[in-house]
Amino acid sequence: MALQVADHWFEHRAIEDGLTLVWEPYVTSFMRCNIWHVRGRDRDMLVDTGMGMASLKGAIAHMLDKPVLAVASHSHFDHIGSHHEFNERLVHAGEADIMAAPNRDNTLAAPYVDENSITALPHPGYDVAKYEIKAAPATRLVEDGDVIDLGDRVFEVLHLPGHSPGSMGMWEKATGLFFSGDAIYDGRLLDDCYHSDIPDYLETMERLRALPARVVHGGHQSSFGRERMIEVVDDYIAGKRAPGCPTDIPVDS
Repeated sequence: MALQVADHWFEHRAIEDGLTLVWEPYVTSFMRCNIWHVRGRDRDMLVDTGMGMASLKGAIAHMLDKPVLAVASHSHFDHIGSHHEFNERLVHAGEADIMAAPNRDNTLAAPYVDENSITALPHPGYDVAKYEIKAAPATRLVEDGDVIDLGDRVFEVLHLPGHSPGSMGMWEKATGLFFSGDAIYDGRLLDDCYHSDIPDYLETMERLRALPARVVHGGHQSSFGRERMIEVVDDYIAGKRAPGCPTDIPVDS
C-alpha cells in the first residue's frame, strides 16, 4: 500500500518550564529520536535534531527567538538529520569527522533506513531509498567537563562512550536534569554498532550509577527518574558481566 503524505512531520509537547520535547510521529518507534529544546536567557539549546526528512527549523520556528546551539549527542542518522539547518553545532571531538562527512555507512543509515522506517511521507514524491544526511561540520568541539552556558542555565558535557566513541550527555547540576542521548534510555541499549565498545560502555554505566540525576531525558523512549536509571544501569552491567543473563530491556510498543 502506498504511503500517504503527512499533513505535518513534527509534534511537540511542553515538558516543564523552558523544556519542550519534539518528535517525528511518522518515524517508526525504534528510530524515533527525542529532540529536546531547552530555552535559555541568551541562547537556546537543541539536543539532537532527528532524521532530517523535513525541516525541523521550519517546524519549530515559533519557538526560536534567539541563537540556537544544536548539540549532537552522537552522530547516528536519527540524531543529526537537521543539524545542517543550524549555524552553531556542537559535537564531541570523537565524532567530528562523521558530522563533517556523513554517509549512509558511518551514520548507520545503511542497515536501518528503508521503506519500513516511516509510516507516512514527509512530502509528495519522497523516496526513502535516497535518504541521506547532509554535512554539518561542528562549529565547536567539546570534551568531558566542558560547559554550555545559556545565560541563566549551565550544562556540563559528560563524555559517555560505549554506544559510540563520541556519545555524550548534557548535565544540569542545578536542576538535576540529564539529557543522555543514547548512552542510556528506557529501552534496549545498542552496543553492537560498528564503533561501539562494550568495555567503554561498562565504564560509562558505572559513572551513570553515581550521577544524582533527578530526571533522565533520553534519546529514545519516555523520560524516567534516578531509581529507574540505576535499574537500567544494573541490568546492563549484569547482562554483560554474567554470561547467559539477559541484556535486553523491553522497548515500549
